[in-house]
Amino acid sequence: MPVRGIRGAITIPADTKKEILSATRDLLQTILAKNDGLNQEDIASILFTTTKDVTAEFPPVAARTLGWNAVPMLCSHEIPVPGSLPMTIRVLIHWNTDKTQSEIQHIYLREAKKLRPDIAK
Repeated sequence: MPVRGIRGAITIPADTKKEILSATRDLLQTILAKNDGLNQEDIASILFTTTKDVTAEFPPVAARTLGWNAVPMLCSHEIPVPGSLPMTIRVLIHWNTDKTQSEIQHIYLREAKKLRPDIAK
C-alpha cells in the first residue's frame, strides 16, 4: 500500500495555548472530513511545523485530544524566511492508502490560503 501525504495549514490570531489547540483541531477535523476513509489506524505519522512566533503549545496536543494517541507525531519550527506568513501551523500527515495522489484533499484555512492559492478553496 502506498503512503500519501496530506498537507494543510492554518493561521492563529494570537500565540496562546487556546488558539493553537483550537486551530489545530479545526485543521485536523477539516482534513478528516475532506479525505474519505482517513482514520487513525492508517496514519503512519504526522509532522507539524509552526512559524517561530508560535510557541505557547505543541500542536500535537490537539491531535491527542481527538484520540490520536497511537499515532507517532513530531513538531518543529519552519525556517524563518523573510516575509513569510506569520502565526502559522502546518501539518503533513503520512497516510497509508490506496487513493491516488489526485484524490488527496489538502486543506489551507484562514490566512494560510495564501500559501497555496492554487488548491485552497
